[in-house]
Amino acid sequence: LRRSIDNIDAALIHMLAERFRATQAVGRLKAEHGLPPSDPERERLQTARLRSLAEEAELDPEFAEKYFNFIVAEVIRHHTQIAAGG
Repeated sequence: LRRSIDNIDAALIHMLAERFRATQAVGRLKAEHGLPPSDPERERLQTARLRSLAEEAELDPEFAEKYFNFIVAEVIRHHTQIAAGG
């Protein structure tokens, strides 16, 4: 069981790394086109979508939303840095 958990944790880290590579590319595009770092409507739709997916997967939707909010905060921080030239 621990090996299985370790494998899942490794997969999650690799998936997060891939997700952040994609959001970094989005951040560069936003900076090039003068778009704001955050997109509240997209975030609202994604939150609803992920809550629904969590319910289907029998995962606490509150946890899924907290997870998503944590990720979005980091993405916005990255986008802000990119827009500032960093």
